[in-house]
Amino acid sequence: MPENRPVCVTPNVKAQLVPHLCRLIRRYRLDYEAFTLACKLARKEMGLRCQARPRRLPRLLPEDALRRFYEAVDEGSNLQHQVMFRLLFYTAVRVSELTGIHVEDVDLVAGKIFIECGKGAKDRYILFPESFRLALKAYLATVPDNRYLFESRQRRRYSVRRIQQLVVEYAAKAGITERVHPHLFRHQMLTWLTAQGLPDAAIRLISGHASQKSLEIYQHLGLSQVKAGYERAVRELEV
Repeated sequence: MPENRPVCVTPNVKAQLVPHLCRLIRRYRLDYEAFTLACKLARKEMGLRCQARPRRLPRLLPEDALRRFYEAVDEGSNLQHQVMFRLLFYTAVRVSELTGIHVEDVDLVAGKIFIECGKGAKDRYILFPESFRLALKAYLATVPDNRYLFESRQRRRYSVRRIQQLVVEYAAKAGITERVHPHLFRHQMLTWLTAQGLPDAAIRLISGHASQKSLEIYQHLGLSQVKAGYERAVRELEV
């Protein structure tokens, strides 16, 4: 093998290596730290690299299907679900972050919600539109004893799995044949904001996608500067 030439580790190669690695771990009684170090040194010595995964564009719902989904939610007459799924869409929040929102994290006056320890263990704020303030305020009045913004009848916060199940149920009621999942609404909103001409810096700030490098580039940009463009874009939506 030519020196310094990286070797691509395919799934077939992995399948052959795993049994050998397991035997070596048992033979030499390696703990986790020793095994991790051995793997690191082996990769460096042999020039191994993981096969790059192809990046696929998210499949979005047609506007008509998206509208039918929210009509099905409204027909269910469950205020909690109506607020939860519109918040999921309007804010482009990750479903795992949505389930962790506390009531005290919601700032109705400023039109934003604090997300503690989101993806990458980062704290950030998400925006919700002015037009949604009244609905969110009305919902909060119905759950004065809640700790989390969305809790089940057992007074526990919603699980990611339960929200996934509800999305599938409402999609079926709406007659949607495409695969629908909570993260799809994040893709829908970010795609919509991009189509409405919001700059990349604003979308990174809204979505929480910004890397440390991009934060350094756009460190002068704040939520207050993004809010006006966000409000204009959301006003065009009909869900």
